[in-house]
Amino acid sequence: MNSVNKWAAGIADTYALGLLTEAVGPGLPVVALPFWSTALDAHPATRRSVRVLRDLGVRVLYRPGAWEPHAPGTGGEQVDGYPWGLALRAVGEVVKGRRS
Repeated sequence: MNSVNKWAAGIADTYALGLLTEAVGPGLPVVALPFWSTALDAHPATRRSVRVLRDLGVRVLYRPGAWEPHAPGTGGEQVDGYPWGLALRAVGEVVKGRRS
């Protein structure tokens, strides 16, 4: 969640955050599939940051019924089930949309 909050605030204090923050400026297609617990999700900053990123045009794959936060303390058990296919399909859709 820390990286998502920094990204939404425009804080580019790492190379990866710098690239993501810069991508928003020219409107490059960006897809994010966050991984955090329901405890972190309950913090107001989380929803605010997701809203800010979506307003900036980032496709955040996070919503009830699709990809949801996991129970606190179970992140290690969730790693193998991380839906990389969901993220890759979304990237394909975004790239295809830019070509149309």
